[in-house]
Amino acid sequence: MVQGGILLNPSSMQGQTPPPTYYPYYQQTYPQQQQQQMPAVFPREESYIENIFRLNRGKMTTVYMTFENNREWNAKIFKGVIEAAGRDHLILSDPKTNQRYLLPLLYMDYATFDGEINYAYPYNGVTNR
Repeated sequence: MVQGGILLNPSSMQGQTPPPTYYPYYQQTYPQQQQQQMPAVFPREESYIENIFRLNRGKMTTVYMTFENNREWNAKIFKGVIEAAGRDHLILSDPKTNQRYLLPLLYMDYATFDGEINYAYPYNGVTNR
């Protein structure tokens, strides 16, 4: 007889297997993916304009920019030393005035350099010109 979940007469369970006092633990395993060996990938040339500016950091450059729909000045020329370059901007410093320019590359038409342009990309000790 069971009262409130407690077995009062164990003799009534003769011949029966008592229920387990624990829950069986099954460890679930997940199939492992085999790693495929990728073929060797050669580095691709990354001759983006910002990388060319980075390779020429410290050099004097002249940047020609056009600002459409601007009534005061449609085109402007910036001359200075390359301090830094990002994906969408260039930072120049004018050594004569000590002024810094943050230039969005979106407006750049072209740039000229005083002297040779460094265009060599190092790839694991190998340079590409």
